[in-house]
Amino acid sequence: MTAAGRSERGALSIGMVLSQLRADFPEVTISKIRFLESEGLVRPARTQAGYRQFSERDVDRLRFVLSAQRDHYLPLKVIKEQLVAADRGVELALPEAGPTPKGVAGHGLPRASDFASGGEMRLTREEMLAAAGITPALLTEMEQYGLVRPGQAGFYDPDAVEIARTVRAVTAFGIEPRHLRALRSSADRQVDLLDQAVTPIARQRDPDAGARAEEMLRELAALSVRLHALLVKTGLRDVIGR
Repeated sequence: MTAAGRSERGALSIGMVLSQLRADFPEVTISKIRFLESEGLVRPARTQAGYRQFSERDVDRLRFVLSAQRDHYLPLKVIKEQLVAADRGVELALPEAGPTPKGVAGHGLPRASDFASGGEMRLTREEMLAAAGITPALLTEMEQYGLVRPGQAGFYDPDAVEIARTVRAVTAFGIEPRHLRALRSSADRQVDLLDQAVTPIARQRDPDAGARAEEMLRELAALSVRLHALLVKTGLRDVIGR
């Protein structure tokens, strides 16, 4: 067994912990576990060489944290307060899952893992048009208003295809790309806000700083998209009630 994967006296390496959690939380990553550690939600022991050694109790705490985030959308501050109380003898418990409100579960809102970067396929303009099912004129218009942006080399990624398909669906209701500029501006402001929140962490002189910043950015992105959707949903009540 390699040094990074060794287990002494029943302790678990971070890789072993990841394997245990993946069955119930397929989106969890080593960066996520390190991020939760940096936030003080789990405190694994360390070997003299600096390798993490997790206990089964640490794994149980991680399961609690991940469940609280995924199923109940509890903020880390609240989760941490519950864990502190548990350290004092209070039994850990999550709220009972009641009936699912209409339009909440299965809403298709992205989770933090959906914002992970990775090797994306690159499409030419012709491939983009075919995949999205749009005309060259519509693509040009979308680019004009900043809805779709090819990469520096002129290629498009799968997200651009999904944006184009969505815009195409919206235009069927008489809304043109130029009407969607406000959404582009809103998205850019949202990105700027999240960037400002994680930049101080990314600049820390710590080997794990980059991973923590990336994980925090994904978590914030998922929460901000959910919040935006809920704000639109509640705002539409006034429109429908006219």
